[in-house]
Amino acid sequence: MEIKKHIPNTITLLNLASGLLALIAIFNGFFDEAFIFVSLGIFFDFWDGFFARKFNVAGPLGLQLDSLADMVTSGVVPGLLMFKLFDNIQKDDTSIYYLTDEFWYMGFVPYLGFLITIASCYRLANFNIDTRQTESFIGLPTPANAILIMSIPMIQYFSSWSWLTELLSNPYYLLFITLVSTYLLNANIPLFSLKVKSFSWETSKLQLSFLGFSIVLLLVLGFVGIPIIIFSYIGLSLLLHSKK
Repeated sequence: MEIKKHIPNTITLLNLASGLLALIAIFNGFFDEAFIFVSLGIFFDFWDGFFARKFNVAGPLGLQLDSLADMVTSGVVPGLLMFKLFDNIQKDDTSIYYLTDEFWYMGFVPYLGFLITIASCYRLANFNIDTRQTESFIGLPTPANAILIMSIPMIQYFSSWSWLTELLSNPYYLLFITLVSTYLLNANIPLFSLKVKSFSWETSKLQLSFLGFSIVLLLVLGFVGIPIIIFSYIGLSLLLHSKK
């Protein structure tokens, strides 16, 4: 029993470790590696709660650890990535947004990427004290938001659609994404929980169906499927809520 008690918290700390590795990858300019580490962290974030419930060892320590780990992996990391995306654009002398006297204000824009981090911090703190979010979510969960932001450079690298790559290289569009992300994190939008409490079809058919839908989209569209999945999640949640 003693060993079981520590398994969920150990998995949570692996989430934190993944976030730290993602930070190092971003500092070194390896955005693809950062995406992998964040995805790994989100994987661990899913399983820590699953095992805590399975072993009946959920407690306040695990709740706090989970939020602190998420703050790094799903809060600091996407904020830093957005900062670097802005920064790289304004340092690219082939870009029309290269930092010149004409675009002097662009020097302030990269720091706006950390609005994502600030909004994530507020959401995580609010989540811990909001009794309405025990079985579902209000506002976009930080892991979902993080994978949305982390998909941007992956779409830039691997998408065959040049117009989409150009769009994601536009700092004004990135600023729009930042503001939308910041809003969604703390918006009063009811969303169903993505966490599978058991692999029984009767108890988790919504989550398992959406998981299957997401896998198909990823197989067909690749990284472009990620934002479609996130906004489909929001749309489906609103549709289900309107029928209640």
